[in-house]
Amino acid sequence: MEKQFLINDFKMGESWRLFKIMGEFVDGVEALHDIGPAVSIFGSARVQPNHPRYKKAEKVAALFAKNNFAVLTGGGGGIMEAANKGAAEAGGVSAGLNIMLPFEQEPNPYANIKLEFKYFFIRKVMFVKYAIAYIIMPGGMGTLDELFEAVTLIQTHRIKPLPVILVGKDYWSGLFDWIKLRLLGDQMISPEDLDIFQIVEEPEEVVEAVKKMTLSQP
Repeated sequence: MEKQFLINDFKMGESWRLFKIMGEFVDGVEALHDIGPAVSIFGSARVQPNHPRYKKAEKVAALFAKNNFAVLTGGGGGIMEAANKGAAEAGGVSAGLNIMLPFEQEPNPYANIKLEFKYFFIRKVMFVKYAIAYIIMPGGMGTLDELFEAVTLIQTHRIKPLPVILVGKDYWSGLFDWIKLRLLGDQMISPEDLDIFQIVEEPEEVVEAVKKMTLSQP
């Protein structure tokens, strides 16, 4: 395993690392540039295959594949594996954008497009650049990071607005209520910022929400 703390490791005279960064960007663009309309699906690597959330992620991805959307995931286990599996078994494009980590992250076998990244920020660009929607399944810190980065980029007009769909009312409602109470209540955000994302429950609702929002955009 290559040593961690890659960002901290930049030192004077190590500008050669920029070529590795450029190489990862080139690999990502070359692999994904003609992937077509795609959705990025995020969620925990720790969810087991017998868990209902795994099954739901599998079904969500299969429905997207059947509606001619490619599916992008982080390429690991848990929810990511479920989404890659659902898309692949439905005959769709199933891309896994794996990140090398000291724990948790092993590539799953279901992606039919496989990429491997050393740098989180390059991987994040790929998720945003090639997705027309973000689907946020239950997850931990990494999932929250992807969620709020997308919301921030939309809020600050750094990317075009795209649907950000939180799946699972039991999991996400508490967070949404806190955002309304604290962030909106203390005037840290504007009321319209709450419209950036929505919470849905059923797999069919996820796909319909994305189709409705993307078709309504100019």
